Amino acid sequence: MSASRRSGATDELGPEGSEPEREGPAGSDLLAALLDGMDAALCAFDADGVVTHWNREAERILGWTAEEAVGRAGFAGWAVRSADAEEVEARLMSAMDAPGRQVNEFALLTKDGRRVLVRTQSAAVRGPGREPAGVYCAFSEVHAQIDLERSIALSEALLEDAGWGVVLVDADLRPAVVNAYAARALGAGRTSVLGRPLGELLSQGVEELESALTHVLAEGAPPAPAELWVTVRTPEGERRRCWRSGFVRLSSPLAEEPVPLGVGWLFQDVTEARQGEQEASLLRFRTQQLHRAARAAAECENPAEAVTVHLDFALAGFADHAVIDRVAEGGADTDRVRLVRIAETPSGAPGPCRLDGRAGLPVLYADGHPALQCVERAGTVRAGAGSLKGDAAREWASARQWPQGTVHALCTVLRSRGRTLGAVTFLRTSHRTAFERADAMYAEDVAAHIATALDLAALLPGEG
Repeated sequence: MSASRRSGATDELGPEGSEPEREGPAGSDLLAALLDGMDAALCAFDADGVVTHWNREAERILGWTAEEAVGRAGFAGWAVRSADAEEVEARLMSAMDAPGRQVNEFALLTKDGRRVLVRTQSAAVRGPGREPAGVYCAFSEVHAQIDLERSIALSEALLEDAGWGVVLVDADLRPAVVNAYAARALGAGRTSVLGRPLGELLSQGVEELESALTHVLAEGAPPAPAELWVTVRTPEGERRRCWRSGFVRLSSPLAEEPVPLGVGWLFQDVTEARQGEQEASLLRFRTQQLHRAARAAAECENPAEAVTVHLDFALAGFADHAVIDRVAEGGADTDRVRLVRIAETPSGAPGPCRLDGRAGLPVLYADGHPALQCVERAGTVRAGAGSLKGDAAREWASARQWPQGTVHALCTVLRSRGRTLGAVTFLRTSHRTAFERADAMYAEDVAAHIATALDLAALLPGEG
C-alpha cells in the first residue's frame, strides 16, 4: 500500500464513480511518490470523511502508517480522543463548503497514545463539475511552527528594539547587518555602515576588535565577554568608548560541514560605569598616597625633607616631573613676583626629589609664565602645548624652563597661615592625558601639605 488507496480514490480525491478514467497504476504510484517526498504532513478525505491519502511525514509525526490510516472514517477512535472526534471532523470537513484555505489547531493522538498539538491548513477538493469531492489537509507540529515564529520574532526584536548593539559581521570582517543601537554607537546610519571596513568607523581599538572577530571565525566564541576600549569617528568628533562585547560564530545550517558565514557581535556601552570605577579607584589611591606621605613626613627630623617626601609620593601615577618655586626676597607684594627654584625631580632619569635654591637666584620666567600667574592669582593654573608637535613642542617646554618632552602643566599655589609661599608645578609628557579638574583638586591637597612643611622648615627669607 502506498500513500493512497489503490481503489476508490483518484487524483481528484473524489468518491468512486465520480472520477474520469485513470491512466493506470503508474499515475497512482507517481502521486504517492510525490506526496511521500514532501516535507509537510499531508492527508486527504473523500466526501464521506474517509481517509484517502497519507504520506510519510504524516506517518513520522503520528506513527500511523499509510496501511493503517487509509480507509478509516475520519480520525475518531484512533488519531483523536473520542471526546474531540466530532469537533475535529466538523472543523476539517467544513472546508468543503468554505472558499479558500482554513487554518485550525487541535490535538491528535500518536500511535503510542501521546497527544500532539498540530496546526492544519485544509481546503476543498473539487470534482469534474467543481462540486465538493473531499478535503485535503496539510499539518505540522505546532511547536515547530512556534519555534520558527519565535526565531523570526527574536531576530526582529534584536535588530529593532534590543537595548544592546547587534552587528552581523561577514567573513571579510565588514558589517552586513546592524541594529539601531549599534548604528547609534557607531555614529552612523544603519545602511551607511554596511560593507565598510571597521577601520573607517573606529580610529583606535580596531586592531583588538578585528583580532577578536578573526579568532571567533577560526576557533569559535570565547568563554566570556570582553571589554574593548575604542575611539569612534563621528560627525561631531572622536569619542572614547568602552564596549562590553560577546561574540558567536555563524555557520550555515544547510551545509553538511560547518561553513562560516561570519560573526554575530553583541555589545553594550559601559563607558560611564567603567569611568566611574576608574575615578573611584584613582581617588582611593590618591587618598592612600596622601596618608602614606603624611606618615613618612612625620618621621623626617628635618622639615625640609618632608617637602621632598610629599612631592615624591604625589608623583606616583600622577605626573612625570615636579618643581617647587618659592617667592624670592621681597615677597609677593612687589611690582614683579620673582621665584627661586628650591626643589625639583630629576628630568633625565628616575630618582627622588632634590632640594636646592641655596644661592637664591631667581628663575628666569618670562612674563605670563603659568607659575607666575599661579602666585599672582593665588590659585591653580593649567597649561598645555595643545596641538604642537616635535620641535615646536620642545621649544614650548624650553621657553617655560621645563624638562624636554613636557606638554601638560599644572601650577598650584603654596599658601600657609595666609601667606603666599610659592608654587608647585606638576608636569606630564605626551604619553599622559592633560590635567583635569579632579587632578587640580588633588594637587591642591598636596600643595597644602608641602606649604606646611615649607613653613616649618623656615625656608622663606628672614625666617629661622
